[in-house]
Amino acid sequence: MRSSDSFLKLLGAAVLALLLAACGGGGGGGGSSSATTSNSNASTPTQPVTNTVTSAPVLAANAAAVTVDWGVIGVPNMPFVSVTVCTPGTTQCQTIDHVLVDTGSWGLRLFASQLPASVALPQQQDAAGNQLAECMQFFDGYTWGSVRLADVQIGGEKAASLPIQVIDPNYSAVPSDCSSVGASRNTPTTLAANGVLGIGVFKHDCGANCVQQAIPATYYGCAGTTCTSLAVAENLQVANPIPYFATDNNGSILMLPAVTSNSEASVTGQLVFGIGTQSNNGLGSAQVIGVSPSNGTFTTVENGTTYTRSIVDSGSTGLFFQTGALPTCASPSNSYYCPASTTQLSAVIEGVNGINSSVSFNVGNATSLSQTYSGNAVMPLLAGPAFVTSTIFDWGLPFFYGRNVYAAIEQQATPGGTGPYVAY
Repeated sequence: MRSSDSFLKLLGAAVLALLLAACGGGGGGGGSSSATTSNSNASTPTQPVTNTVTSAPVLAANAAAVTVDWGVIGVPNMPFVSVTVCTPGTTQCQTIDHVLVDTGSWGLRLFASQLPASVALPQQQDAAGNQLAECMQFFDGYTWGSVRLADVQIGGEKAASLPIQVIDPNYSAVPSDCSSVGASRNTPTTLAANGVLGIGVFKHDCGANCVQQAIPATYYGCAGTTCTSLAVAENLQVANPIPYFATDNNGSILMLPAVTSNSEASVTGQLVFGIGTQSNNGLGSAQVIGVSPSNGTFTTVENGTTYTRSIVDSGSTGLFFQTGALPTCASPSNSYYCPASTTQLSAVIEGVNGINSSVSFNVGNATSLSQTYSGNAVMPLLAGPAFVTSTIFDWGLPFFYGRNVYAAIEQQATPGGTGPYVAY
């Protein structure tokens, strides 16, 4: 790692549900993003986490390799997968590596610069003939580009003619209400990845709210250099590919090995599609944590503080929550915490289904970690206050190490009930 300031703060796009009165979390149910998870079951006995990863099975047809490595520019705690996209109905295809696996967003986003001219993806249009573009908002920035149709293949699974975002800062003209939301993440370098694979609990990235009204800094119809905010039917929106697979389409499991040291150079795990559909994706003893069907959140209680809008988000490089119990690092590492020594904390995750789960975790000194392990991509002790409010607890990638983390998609039946939920 270059220095302590090289910890790029990249967070999953669940911000649409959490920070903005916009897309309602992408849920098809069309609830308001102002909804919060219930805390009425706080007296339910807690259950310790027991479902840990013990080995890495051989990849099956419904699985793809995931690597946390040095990546595009050397940002820690970013899980990557390779994705193949094709011109619909053809064999004109391109495989793109180092696409971020993000359980905190919904939909595939790839850079135009990664697609050769031979892979021509048709422009998505609405019923009125408007050429669709999207501004996708993250905690600390946005991606901009057209909505295109592609056949998408990950491992042995395929989604045909799926709406995806092709990120391109030169597409039309970026609307001012989009560019004003934060930093531009419109190149692989600024995003620290060659794309984002959003595989969270919702089918589309905006859902019913974008059907009901035009929401600024979301979807646009573009003609020349003029783009106008507009409402968009759900079936035209950028989509999570999993529910559009022919099989294994009710959710996913991100499996990463445990990290027993303060840091490792890299780790390899797998992304398995389906829950209870094959011999390699059973729910087993995993604890099912129900999430809000309107915004995908649940509640976390830590050190007496209740965070009603919590998320499980592999697209975040650390655990992010506000607390006065840990000192923030000095600039330029002030996105993270810097306790004098590694500190063990515990929290209770409370699902909207009444299931509570106790979780212990460690927080290290981010500045010391970046200096001591300057070439390593795996940093399980990172946590910080950056870009979250007092109600948000973002369980980022350190939570995933040593766990099988499930994301069950809304309206899809699973052995643990109908989604949406997360489990581990």
